[in-house]
Amino acid sequence: MYIYYNPLDKACKSVTGAIMQAEEVRFNLFLLKEKREDHRVASPKSEDCVSPQQNAFLLLNRDGENAESFVMTKTAFGWSISLSVSEIGLYYYTFSIEGEGFVSCGYLETGYLSNTPKGFLLTVYSNDYKTPEWFKGGVMYQIFPDRFCKQGTMPDIKGRIAREDWGGIPSYKPNEFGKVLNNDFFGGNFKGIQIKLPYLQSLGVTTIYLNPIFEAASNHRYDTSDYKNIDPILGTEKDFSELVEAAKQKGIRIILDGVFNHTGDDSVYFNKYGRYDSVGAYQSKDSPYYSWYSFQEFPNKYASWWGIDILPEVNEKSEEYQNFIFGQGGVLKKWLGFGIGGYRLDVADELPDFFLKKLRKSVKESNNDAIIIGEVWEDASNKIAYSKRREYLQGYELDSVMNYPLKEAIIGYIQSGNAANLLQAVRVLINHYPKQTVDCLMNILGTHDTARILTVLGGIYCHNKDEMASKNAYLSTEAKQKAIEKLKMAAVLQYTLPGVPCIYYGDENGMEGHIDPFCRQCFDWERLNENLIEFYQKLGAIRKNYRVIFKDGEFEEILFDESLLVYKRAKDHEKIYAYCNNSSKRYILKISKCRELLTNTVYEHQMEIKPYSYGIFINE
Repeated sequence: MYIYYNPLDKACKSVTGAIMQAEEVRFNLFLLKEKREDHRVASPKSEDCVSPQQNAFLLLNRDGENAESFVMTKTAFGWSISLSVSEIGLYYYTFSIEGEGFVSCGYLETGYLSNTPKGFLLTVYSNDYKTPEWFKGGVMYQIFPDRFCKQGTMPDIKGRIAREDWGGIPSYKPNEFGKVLNNDFFGGNFKGIQIKLPYLQSLGVTTIYLNPIFEAASNHRYDTSDYKNIDPILGTEKDFSELVEAAKQKGIRIILDGVFNHTGDDSVYFNKYGRYDSVGAYQSKDSPYYSWYSFQEFPNKYASWWGIDILPEVNEKSEEYQNFIFGQGGVLKKWLGFGIGGYRLDVADELPDFFLKKLRKSVKESNNDAIIIGEVWEDASNKIAYSKRREYLQGYELDSVMNYPLKEAIIGYIQSGNAANLLQAVRVLINHYPKQTVDCLMNILGTHDTARILTVLGGIYCHNKDEMASKNAYLSTEAKQKAIEKLKMAAVLQYTLPGVPCIYYGDENGMEGHIDPFCRQCFDWERLNENLIEFYQKLGAIRKNYRVIFKDGEFEEILFDESLLVYKRAKDHEKIYAYCNNSSKRYILKISKCRELLTNTVYEHQMEIKPYSYGIFINE
């Protein structure tokens, strides 16, 4: 017996990906005369099928609960059933065929006959779940504020080391107490970002994501000192307001980093060193901030993020803290009042579901169009954090997540040439997530938390930070050029697969660097890689010109081989195609007349896909 079931084929499952609560969805199983080796989305024809003799059942269970069995109707091609699910949540389903076994979820998310059931994942989301339309189809650009661009002089602030050597190696060695203070500042600021808005506009950027901007002791600013004050090195509230408005004039919205799981110990709220006029939680149990934190032994033993004592963890159950963040005049609403486009949430895994629900309610009350992106490193549909299944994408928490699974899949493909593994990652995302989430995914190749993508693709490995700081940690001219060609292929995938590409500042200029702090060095404005920047500008222009497709167009596989992937993005009658061939093979693609957009080359009847090549094309 040969069965065809592919949840990404609408002939098999009428709704692609997650389904809305109470939405009817039809499941079809095809009984084939002979085995199919082709895993692409290509429905069997009637002559490929036979009428079944056995009965079949759909087995559906909510996560952690027993499965319910539904009888499927026999058809001329196999079996069929329609149903709806009334409660939101995470579900799994499989099919049982009498005397044959189960149709389970296999490689590339396709079905196969087995003796034991392995369920297909089904996310059921709220019927009022919507994500911001303005964000879709655009281009993001992530800025680490201290290192992007400096305009003017840096204020002299006690406890901070002012670096005058823009582009120097950031301090990374621990002090005599074994702590890395991260207190050296290069002075990047809002005015610097503002003067570079024309450059960002040339890249097609529609959203700027800023790492934390609030007052903090460190250069990364994840140790918040005061949520309601701008860090003075960056500028003033007036400077920030002018940046937001200037960006808006160029069609760019700014989103901020929300760090709500922990604060700094050197803060208004904890005040471990007594540097603030407030009575901090560390100083007194009578502090208005005492309920924000969890002390095992007051005052020196307290819960902290990953045991790092300079980052005391916040007790999200504290009503005082919740009101401070969510309430009228609270942190979220204050900065939304400046006209920002939303928030990226740091360590979303460590923010409880109830907290995320309240956060979403507060944000959407102020601006229903604001986006909420969570830092989640795994599949966000079935993520377990702290022994609890999370509910990120069921309609009441996040709009989007950072797309680390796709990042790893793209890098894996560039390094190994395995197209099937890349395709599997894409299929999982489309199958597991709501469509409105897929269209908002933050597609990254690198961030402030990871090594620079060029360093990764260049294959340089270091054992410690002293090695990372040495000249040997950087690519030779020849090796760098090879890595840049790999980066271009990776960027084509990043820009054309579902979601929104996010450039980590300087990647488009060929910046290198291993993990923190070497991935956070200053943008070198004096030495621009014009060829690579021009390539990113072309990619940005393609997304702008075909935004109607990239915004929410469907993804469809056209062809894949060992190292070749050809796919289509389509919206109504508009289509755009992309391919990557990470092998020494040559392929001939039969086509009508088409134009390749990166080189502006016109092809008729057929296109030669050369070894180690990539392209984006449209029909003429």
